[in-house]
Amino acid sequence: MGVGVGSLNTNVFVTLLVVVMVFLMPLVDWLVCRRLGINLQEGVSRNPHADALLRLRQGVLLLIFGVYLAAVSYLVFFSRSAYVDYLVHTVINNDVFTSVDIDLGIMEFFVLMFTQGVPAALRHVHVLRPFELSEIYLNVMLFIPMGYLLPYVSERFRDRVQTAPLVASFIGSLIIENVQLVSKRGYYDVNDLINNTLGGLIGQALFVLVAYAVTHPRWRQDLKAYIRWSSYARKRTLRPYFRGITLPRATILATDEEAVWDFYVTKLGMRLRKQTLDEDSDSTRLLLGMGKSGVAIVCSNELQELPRQYLTISSKRVPAIRKRLIANGIEVSEYEPDVFTGHRSIWFEGPDGVRITVVED
Repeated sequence: MGVGVGSLNTNVFVTLLVVVMVFLMPLVDWLVCRRLGINLQEGVSRNPHADALLRLRQGVLLLIFGVYLAAVSYLVFFSRSAYVDYLVHTVINNDVFTSVDIDLGIMEFFVLMFTQGVPAALRHVHVLRPFELSEIYLNVMLFIPMGYLLPYVSERFRDRVQTAPLVASFIGSLIIENVQLVSKRGYYDVNDLINNTLGGLIGQALFVLVAYAVTHPRWRQDLKAYIRWSSYARKRTLRPYFRGITLPRATILATDEEAVWDFYVTKLGMRLRKQTLDEDSDSTRLLLGMGKSGVAIVCSNELQELPRQYLTISSKRVPAIRKRLIANGIEVSEYEPDVFTGHRSIWFEGPDGVRITVVED
């Protein structure tokens, strides 16, 4: 990227900002949310205004990310004058090789490091071009916040934290390099692309190791459960096909077809996909849909009393769903923690005592 301000002061300033962001920000975030009674793990919060406060928190995080993007834009575009010609640098790692000289062979250097220690090995390293190393360091440090803040700010990136921040860092760096080339405010450098992507990878790892660990106290139990599962699940029947499997249909029993239609179709807004009649058992089968999910309801006149049945769905907009249910005259529970995930959940009853639970995803 060829950062315009490559001085020691700039490096120190960027380093301090990264350290504060990585280690201090999640701690302050967790302490403030705990003090205000906000559950960051999507569970039930003590504060009745938690939804509004979480939106405010999201706005603050977006502001921090916006300030970061503005600072990067200044450093890579506006802190320098435009070149006369279009410049392209495609020799990989040439800056490193020309900036550092080791008066031993590589193998001898590592042998010396492991036998006599790091200080003894470093005495054979001579920095020839400190400015070039400063540029490399700054290019890596500038993109650590990219890999760190993207999963911190965006749930979409958190759900894909293994790859998405790294890919976004590469694409962001590629855009910067091309804009610098076209605008002549810098030159296209493959090494900068590599260093920026490395910074995004470091930031992505720091999010998992620091931010997620601080804001999710149960991460150790979750990790142990995942390791235990992965150790035996790899060779089990359905393991290779998990990503392609969904659960599109649940089946419940009912006694009154008219009540089923009034509740599920008229009040909840489900769509009738298919209706069949089983002549042998004199029962009607309804397949109702919502998005990619489906509910099959078997209405039988022979059934008089049914056992308690449960239907659980998930959504990212539980508060909005709760308001809509109340507005349509459906009695809804208060927020309760889901017994398995601890996330917020609500429930309401349909015909024949079917308990429908909506869990926050």
